[in-house]
Amino acid sequence: MRRFYARRRVSILAALSGLIASVALFNAPTASAALPTPVSASTARTYLASLTVATEDRTGYNRDLFNHWITISGTCNTRETVLKRDGTNVVTSSACAATSGSWYSPYDGATWTAASDLDIDHLVPLAEAWDSGADGWSSATRQAFANDLTRPQLIAVTDNVNQSKSDQDPAEWMPSVTSYRCTYVRAWVQVKYYYDLSVDSAEKSALTSYLANC
Repeated sequence: MRRFYARRRVSILAALSGLIASVALFNAPTASAALPTPVSASTARTYLASLTVATEDRTGYNRDLFNHWITISGTCNTRETVLKRDGTNVVTSSACAATSGSWYSPYDGATWTAASDLDIDHLVPLAEAWDSGADGWSSATRQAFANDLTRPQLIAVTDNVNQSKSDQDPAEWMPSVTSYRCTYVRAWVQVKYYYDLSVDSAEKSALTSYLANC
């Protein structure tokens, strides 16, 4: 039984942009975005040991099978809810669109003041979930996974960083901010454990190595 009930111009403008980015890094908060706190490293190691190791099924994935950005409250959908949660001084319109605010992306250490510069990352990507068990889920379970605000599964990050990550697991991609990697793998394992998803051998090896240093 599943545990579900688990990127301006060149010359002067480019130089100025670089300077602004550097200043942002120096002034970035030490705390991460408001991802729900993952389980401890020791608990994550226990969880990891219990996960099924299996070759991923790389067939049949269709993003439309995961109904995401559903309405959460009032006019706010999942993306808008995460932007409000993870930002600082976020102002929204009557339609719940973020019109101003500040967002720190813990994957790369960048700070943004336009919501359009951010993606909401599925920490365990939808395609990764499909390849490791979600192909057998009901539509309702896939929807819950794609919009999970309770587990450490959704987080606002720099858009091109999220696109670079794509559907890669921790054996293939990790946040460039090394101090965030422990949080990342603890969250990864917690989500996989909760939803009873498998891991492949390279993924498990990478997770084991990262967790040993947490």
